Amino acid sequence: MSKERILITTGIYPPKIGGPAQYAKNLARVFLEDNHQVSVKTFSLENYLPTGFRHLFFFLKILPSVSGSDLIIALDTFSVGFPSVLAAKILGRKIIVRTGGDFLWEGYVERTGKKILFKNFYQTELANLSFKEKLIFKITRWTLKHASKVVFSTEWQRDIFMPAYGLDSEKTAVIENYYGPKETPSPPYWDKTFIGSTRHLKWKNLDTLEKVFARVGDRAKLVTENYKFEELMARIKTSYAVILVSLGDISPNLILDAIRLEKPFIATKENGLMGRIRDVGLFVDPLDEEDITKAIEKMLDGKEYQALLERLKNFNFTHTWEEIANEFLEISQTLK
Repeated sequence: MSKERILITTGIYPPKIGGPAQYAKNLARVFLEDNHQVSVKTFSLENYLPTGFRHLFFFLKILPSVSGSDLIIALDTFSVGFPSVLAAKILGRKIIVRTGGDFLWEGYVERTGKKILFKNFYQTELANLSFKEKLIFKITRWTLKHASKVVFSTEWQRDIFMPAYGLDSEKTAVIENYYGPKETPSPPYWDKTFIGSTRHLKWKNLDTLEKVFARVGDRAKLVTENYKFEELMARIKTSYAVILVSLGDISPNLILDAIRLEKPFIATKENGLMGRIRDVGLFVDPLDEEDITKAIEKMLDGKEYQALLERLKNFNFTHTWEEIANEFLEISQTLK
C-alpha cells in the first residue's frame, strides 16, 4: 500500500480529555509508525470564537495542510467536519468524516432539558429545532453528503443517520472503535466505588444517577468527577464497578475501558455496542430509576459480581489501533 500524506482534523487533542482526542493521537501514532506523513490540526484560538467565525478561522488555518495532503480524516461532523469538507471539496482532496457523537442531538438536549433518547430524536424533534439548530442540521447534512466517505463506529448510529440525513449506503462504512488488549485487573477497594466519570451534560443523565445512588445509600459510592485519561484508568482499576446511564452513547469509551481493565459495569441499553458486548455487563433503561437501582443491587451481590468478572475474563475480542488505521487506508484506496 502506497504511503500517503494524511491530515487529521479534530476539535480536541491531548492533553484535553475525550474520545476524539485519544482517537486522533493514536491514529496519528500508527500512521507515523507506518511511515506515512501525518499532520494533526486542532482547535486553539477557535475555542474562544463564536460559531461561524470559528469555522471560518479553522477553514483558513487548514487550507495549506489540505492542499498538501492526499487524505483528510475529520473526527466530527460539524466543528471540524464542515470546514474540512469545504476545504477538501475546493481543493479536490479525498476526505473521510468519522461521525463520533451527534453534536445536534447533544446540543438540543442541553438547550431544552428534554430527556430525548438519541434513537428517537430525528423522528420526534426536528420540528422543534431552534433557528441555530436548523442551521446546524442543514450544515451537517451538506457535510455528510459531500464527504468522500462517512465512517461510523457502529451500525446503530448509521441506521439512525442514513434516513435522517438522506445518505447513500455506498458512501458509508463502519469502523468499530478501539477494543484494547486486556490489562491485569486490580482487586477493588472495598468501599464499593462506582466510577461514572463523564462530561457533565444533560444527555449524560447524571441527575438520575445521583438520585438512584441517594436511594442506595452508603452501601455504594458514586464518583462522577472528570479526570485526565491516565488518572481515570488508575481509578477504574481500583474501583468496584463502572456505571453509565446516558440517553444514548454510540460507542462509549468508558465501557470499552472497563472491559479492557476487566471491571464489571452497568451501561445504558441505548448504546451502539449491544451486538458486541450484551453478554458481559448489566444494561438498563436510562429513563427508569427502578431499573437502574435493581442493576446496582445486583452488582452489589457477591455471586453476581463474580459471575460478571468471569464473563469479562472470557471476552477476548480486540480491535487494535493498527487495524483501525489500516481500515481507513483501505477505504482511502477505494476513493477517487
